[in-house]
Amino acid sequence: MASLLRVGSAVRVISRSHAAEACLKRCPVLSCTSWRQKSSSTRPLHKHLKEDAEVVVIGGGVVGTSIAYHLAKKGMKDVILLEKSELTAGSTWHAAGLTTYFNPGINVKRIHYDSIQLFYNLKEETGQDLGFHTPGSLRLCTTPERMDEAKYQMQRQGWHKAPQWLVTPDEIAKMFPLLKMDDVLGGLFNPDEGHIDPYSLTQALAIGARMHGADIYMPAPVTGLNHRKDGGWDVQTEHGIIRAKLVVNAAGFWGREIGLMAGHELPLAAIHHQYLVTSTVPEVAALEHEVPVIRDLEGSYYCRQERKGLLVGPYEHPDKMRLQDEWWDGVPPGFGKELFESDLDRISDNVAAAMERIPVLADANIASVVAGPITYSPDVLGMIGPSFDLPNMWLAVGTGYGIIHSGGIGTYLADWIMDGEPPYDLIELEQGRYGTWATRDYVLAKCRETYGYNNQIGHPKLERPAGRPVRKNAIYERLIQRGAEMGFHVGWEQPNWFALPGDEAGYKPSFRRTNWFEPVGREYDLVLNKVGIIDLTPFGKFEVKGKDASKFLDFMVANVLPKVGCTNISHMLSPRGRVYAELTVSTLAPDHYFLLTGSSSEFHDLRWLLEHARKGNYEVTIENVTDDMSCLSVAGPYSRDVLSKLTSTDMSNSGFKFLTIKDIDIAGLPVLAMRISYTGELGWELYHKNEYTAELYEALLKAGEEFGIGDFGTYAMTSLRVEKGFRSWGLEMNMDTTPLEAGLDFFIKFDKGDFIGRENLLKHKENGIKKKLCMLTVETTDVDPEGNESIWFGGKVVGNTTSGAYSYRLQKSISLAYLPLELTELGSRVEVELLGTKCPATVVKEPLFDTEPVRTRRQLKAAKQGRAL
Repeated sequence: MASLLRVGSAVRVISRSHAAEACLKRCPVLSCTSWRQKSSSTRPLHKHLKEDAEVVVIGGGVVGTSIAYHLAKKGMKDVILLEKSELTAGSTWHAAGLTTYFNPGINVKRIHYDSIQLFYNLKEETGQDLGFHTPGSLRLCTTPERMDEAKYQMQRQGWHKAPQWLVTPDEIAKMFPLLKMDDVLGGLFNPDEGHIDPYSLTQALAIGARMHGADIYMPAPVTGLNHRKDGGWDVQTEHGIIRAKLVVNAAGFWGREIGLMAGHELPLAAIHHQYLVTSTVPEVAALEHEVPVIRDLEGSYYCRQERKGLLVGPYEHPDKMRLQDEWWDGVPPGFGKELFESDLDRISDNVAAAMERIPVLADANIASVVAGPITYSPDVLGMIGPSFDLPNMWLAVGTGYGIIHSGGIGTYLADWIMDGEPPYDLIELEQGRYGTWATRDYVLAKCRETYGYNNQIGHPKLERPAGRPVRKNAIYERLIQRGAEMGFHVGWEQPNWFALPGDEAGYKPSFRRTNWFEPVGREYDLVLNKVGIIDLTPFGKFEVKGKDASKFLDFMVANVLPKVGCTNISHMLSPRGRVYAELTVSTLAPDHYFLLTGSSSEFHDLRWLLEHARKGNYEVTIENVTDDMSCLSVAGPYSRDVLSKLTSTDMSNSGFKFLTIKDIDIAGLPVLAMRISYTGELGWELYHKNEYTAELYEALLKAGEEFGIGDFGTYAMTSLRVEKGFRSWGLEMNMDTTPLEAGLDFFIKFDKGDFIGRENLLKHKENGIKKKLCMLTVETTDVDPEGNESIWFGGKVVGNTTSGAYSYRLQKSISLAYLPLELTELGSRVEVELLGTKCPATVVKEPLFDTEPVRTRRQLKAAKQGRAL
């Protein structure tokens, strides 16, 4: 802060109590105060505590009150919210209150959009003023790479509801005339964004919750949670016990303690976030309109107008920021509406950058410095949805941006709780992306990195190294030795690609083709013409057994169950007929099944299976064997030759048919071998105990030397699978799509009998679909589609890509995409937006290239007919 002091600003750091007063003074007082209690655990409640509830929401911050409001408004009876001290205590009351449509992800954009739509209407419903300001917001771009990032975000925004566009330096100067503009190249503007008063918003949600029948008790700290045999919960408070059918943990930085009461450890940490508020700045007071919120990305801070002054909130570097790491073992019992001592040295670089960008700050007086706790998960996305291991326990914690998430989370959870399925795809916020591998050291390291790099450029395929590795198999070091460039897959380390001698190793971020492009082409060619080996250990793996195993799975999936020794692709649907999950199902014996799913959906799928097994009272055991088994896959025209050198099993096409599974020995090691390959080429997946991985890997390499065997990673596999038109759950299909739209008709067997979603899917079929997945070739230069790009036709956005890659065989960019039916005819021309350019694209027949089994069948048919293909 030397530069600030040098220009003579009167810096006054106020104490915790004064800081709290200052924050409360800028918050409108609740109009209806009859039920507002002071923070005292000994003060009696204003009314008798109910003994039974449908739902108990724990936590009276903005997220908890939003959930109670939305549940009650949707018609849920007996909704109770318990607050430890008073509403907004915790992180809510001292928040800067920023509201934004913008989100760098895809699904979370809807959370932001739904929140802002709620904010527009809540005052009229409740009569409570929200202090909602909508001057818009600007993300400043001061480097060419930042401009690329803005264009990248534009290409991902067009197929969403919220408005967003690029603006020029001249337009920015008019919007915010106090900025120094000499290095500004442009920016990203979102209208209707701004800021809201967190205190008033929370009180409005509480008023609305009560209006619709919810009860709010405070002070009512939760002292214990007991899971009953009937699946419900006993919620213990100082005032008695509430018998609840469901509990929602929305306890903010107390969320970890509530989780421990329930029996699980949540990966949460408290971050010290600081912002400073100036007194009146004459130049700000003279403005004719409120200036937009700005985010100076290189300076790593936000700035908004606060009355006639400015509020500046930095995100300091990971080396400077502070974690309240001692809170891992428990938040101090009395902590509620308190603040930390400020530390201006930590944010001195950011404040200096702000003064450089907004020169009037240099002469401004600091009226207050607020330093308070914000709860972070390792990726700051929060954990939203049902617990994967505790029935009827729901989570709404770790929301580092709780104000803007509050409305969207409230309606999302209310819909899910009452309808029995999520209203749309939001798997990236589910608790299941973390497991026991998310240790204290990992969580703290990752939270530090996530906060400190809040404004890091969001490149495609972004890799962040802090806290890694945490989940790895026996050949991790060997793969690194062989040049593996690892990617992070729900804790697992899995090779993205391999840098061989002469390649430029390491993660080199870019929005265009970068150092991995040529090596991936080499790996693609390896699988196409020789034989490659890939580590697929991160796949989720389950065993389902028991008297009712077949009956249970037959109801869970839309496909028929495979015969013993066979494998198929099956989909679990939601009651609405959406694609909840995709499974590879293998029948090992009568009533004994082996299920596979993607790494990101391991606990997502497991929870769904366990939930329905309980509801149906099936006699079945479901065991997650993901951590007990590794998987190596060999693929390519010589994969059969390699395996035949290591086993006495007949690996011929007739001896080991496509989509069959067998227990065999390879190099003397017991392996569960499945003839299948996500590349679409000849291949096997080899499942085995972890202790065999290293020996098996070396044996495969040695046996494959004469055939030119090598390693390949997930990037090459993506290119191969997109060419073949293989769908991927979470991309081509999810809770936003039906299997009919995704082109999965072959896997849906309506005539097999009842299964989840069958009735509604039949209605979808009768009504007809309006969009469909198709294949595109895209005319680009040095940038390729990756998925989630906007598709244009006739000057309007008409669809979106789902996956994309470069086809090294076709030497063109390719993509899978959703388009309106009228544009899915072969030869239809559309445009895919890539880095500000609308690239011509053509609908082509899929797959671009036949899979190996199809080629084999054609060859056999041709041979029988005595001719060549």
